[in-house]
Amino acid sequence: MSFTIYNFEDNNDVSVLAQAGQFKVIQWDRDLSVSPDSAATAWFSAQMDVRRRQLVAELDGKTGVTLQAGAMQWTVGSVHANTGVKSAGDFMGKMFRGAVSQDSVIKPEYSGAGKLVCEPTWRHLLLVDLSKWGGSVVLNDGLFLACDSTVQHSLQRRSNLSSAVAGNEGLFNLRLDGSGILALESPCPEAEVLYVDLQNDELRVDGNYALVWTSGLDFSVERSGKSLIGSAASGEGLVNVYRGTGRIMMAPMQAATYCNAYAPDVTS
Repeated sequence: MSFTIYNFEDNNDVSVLAQAGQFKVIQWDRDLSVSPDSAATAWFSAQMDVRRRQLVAELDGKTGVTLQAGAMQWTVGSVHANTGVKSAGDFMGKMFRGAVSQDSVIKPEYSGAGKLVCEPTWRHLLLVDLSKWGGSVVLNDGLFLACDSTVQHSLQRRSNLSSAVAGNEGLFNLRLDGSGILALESPCPEAEVLYVDLQNDELRVDGNYALVWTSGLDFSVERSGKSLIGSAASGEGLVNVYRGTGRIMMAPMQAATYCNAYAPDVTS
């Protein structure tokens, strides 16, 4: 079995932004598929680094890839897809995770030997090595794109349910455990990502800015002040609070707002 691909990664307009494990992030530096009506928008977008990016996985026949549903664009070689559902109980668990989070119910798994290419996106693609996060992380909603199939998926409940409801936040977040690489669709590039390491301390954030955090941290939504009057006087109201020992990856803009509101279609 062999295949050769021309004018893809060897295209002069394509650059490799990051590579880790079996994953690679490529970027189309110029968008030539434009019309006179869209040329001005394409030019100004390029000036602000709004470019098409794609996640590419090189499957070696050993470790597969788990994707967000609908993320695959094309594969070549001996690549096979399955639902990743192992039993009726596993299916019910995936149904529950999909119902209480913004992730797809079924995340297909691709295995075999060959190349897998994901749909292009305007968002930034970040590769996270789980071994550098203690092998266990929690994600904000709508950020998961792909990971090694050896990584286990579950839900992590917020430590303060009542305040999560009051803060219009979800009660659960997607948790990933194991060793391997995780690919995120981020509202900001790696150059703007902020990391905060806590040692038995706490971080308070007025907004949904966190992308990823260590699963050992307690995460809750609380009043910014000790009382309702104090919170109202400060003008902050409710804040996201992370306590304990661990790491938080933060963006300069609210993650959920961006991912839900700005998801342009570049496949047409």
